[in-house]
Amino acid sequence: MAATLKRDVREAILAAAREAAMAYGYGGINFRDLAEAVGIKAASINYYFANKALLGEAVARRYWEDIARDLEALSTRTESPTEALRQYPGIFRLSLERNNRMCLSSFMAAEYDALPEQVLKEVQAFADVNTAWLREQLVAAKLVQPKDSETRARAIYAAVAGAQIIARSRSDINLFDALIRSYQEAGLLPN
Repeated sequence: MAATLKRDVREAILAAAREAAMAYGYGGINFRDLAEAVGIKAASINYYFANKALLGEAVARRYWEDIARDLEALSTRTESPTEALRQYPGIFRLSLERNNRMCLSSFMAAEYDALPEQVLKEVQAFADVNTAWLREQLVAAKLVQPKDSETRARAIYAAVAGAQIIARSRSDINLFDALIRSYQEAGLLPN
């Protein structure tokens, strides 16, 4: 029972830290605020995460692990790689639907100079996971040759993440949708 409680508290801390990072970035991860959200004393967080860098690393790692599962599920539930690519921006749209939140990794990437090395490594892993999945889908859909897949995948990832940033800055999810449509019309994403 103690191990379950410990795991539950750790998960609650991670969830609260994820929400804080999606709203305010790495700079928004504050032990006092997290403790209040979880219902524990601030000093108790140190039992689970010795410092903010270790917590930030764990949150960013969990985030890219979750997106890897989401992307795999997207591949599995869609009829074709082309359809998976069409639905890809929806993953980023979900954050905007949740009180105008932003992708944790995009937010943290913008804080590059302030990130501890281990956190930055996990943030970069998020981009790598997205790019690898996009490369795979683009090649499987025969939209690009394998030699061109890396560049196109990075362009798609950057465009979709950028659309999210612009939409968030205006608190306008319709702007996100319009930008995605423009990427489709331009041929960056399949229609």
